[in-house]
Amino acid sequence: MSQQGEEEKGFRVSDRRRFSSEGKASEEKVKAEEGVGSTADAGKTNPSATQTGQDPADRPQQRELPPVNFATFVISLTSSVLIHLGLAEDPMTGSVNRDLALAKQSIDILGMLKEKTRGNLAEEESQLMEGILYDLRMRYVEEARKEKS
Repeated sequence: MSQQGEEEKGFRVSDRRRFSSEGKASEEKVKAEEGVGSTADAGKTNPSATQTGQDPADRPQQRELPPVNFATFVISLTSSVLIHLGLAEDPMTGSVNRDLALAKQSIDILGMLKEKTRGNLAEEESQLMEGILYDLRMRYVEEARKEKS
């Protein structure tokens, strides 16, 4: 390939971030992601939709998630323990599988988190940790006992 051909191919860099360095949302970027453009863009196609071959109407709707705080973090770890204990179905596969080693590891992570945050939690957060750890440890013992018999 000639030097001339390599220079012509090149590449283009475009800023696809939704937020500016000040943390403000860029209306153009938000509209482009939603597939809604200004009147000047009415005849143009959404490049991200054509690159992926998806129609913007076929994209999954973004769902509202609870705010991320200590309680939601602990509850998400709790959910993974319940899945590993076989007490809840895996949301990705819909199947129920049991992996006691992973359940124990997640419980140990919660225990470590409790120790590392000692004295830094609000009373409600501390009570949440105590209650969840007690419940998960009891459930783990019960499931481990079932597996042995």
